[in-house]
Amino acid sequence: MFNNSQSGFMNTIPPVTKNLLIINVLMLVVMMLLPNFEDTMIRVLALHYWRSPDFNPIQLVTYMFLHGGFVHLFFNMFSLYMFGRLLERVWGSKRFLIFYFVCGIGAALVQEAVAGLTIMYAETKVSSEAVDMVMTQGYSVFQQGMTYRDSMLQMLHQAIYSPVVGASGAIFGILLGFAFVFPNMPLYLMFIPVPIKAKWMVIGYAVLEFWFGVSGTMSTVAHFAHLGGMLFGLLILLYWKKKGKLGGGFYY
Repeated sequence: MFNNSQSGFMNTIPPVTKNLLIINVLMLVVMMLLPNFEDTMIRVLALHYWRSPDFNPIQLVTYMFLHGGFVHLFFNMFSLYMFGRLLERVWGSKRFLIFYFVCGIGAALVQEAVAGLTIMYAETKVSSEAVDMVMTQGYSVFQQGMTYRDSMLQMLHQAIYSPVVGASGAIFGILLGFAFVFPNMPLYLMFIPVPIKAKWMVIGYAVLEFWFGVSGTMSTVAHFAHLGGMLFGLLILLYWKKKGKLGGGFYY
């Protein structure tokens, strides 16, 4: 005989959070099982700079469902499960889904803006002929997995042609949303033996991300996109709070 209680792990997760988890995991499974298809998925679905030949506006959404490996996926989905399911229960599925995509798309827009500023800076440091060379030949160079030796040309080249993947922008928005709704809830981090209130943890993350971004630390990570997810999350939360749409305000 079988137990029909249907009280398994997945049934404890609200629907939007559950489906986001499933879709993200399935996308990585497809990339792992079909490695020859991975390049096509990155080219079509990852976020590219708007001046790249591979850019498509739909990438502002689709990039959130691709990840750069199991570890990248695990930490994003673990955070989505831990914090997203609680927000979905407080706000309801529709509002949570809106919040998730606003944060994710906002992160993409900030990433595009930062890439544009990076390109403008690099263009002031090299000759117009060198800029033209990167613009006309850079795509082919990138397709071959190469870049330029000169640091400014490399910065210009990577800003234009390097794709961005991951749900981290939306996840950082969720972290901010959690701290907004549960500011004083104690959280435990693996490397800190004492609990930290959610609001201080999120502020700490924001400061670290800003420092990493301006210092160039972990340059392969889109730190300003993370901050963009937080920024757009804060804007929509303040709007909902002003309109009285947060469903009871703060929780402790």
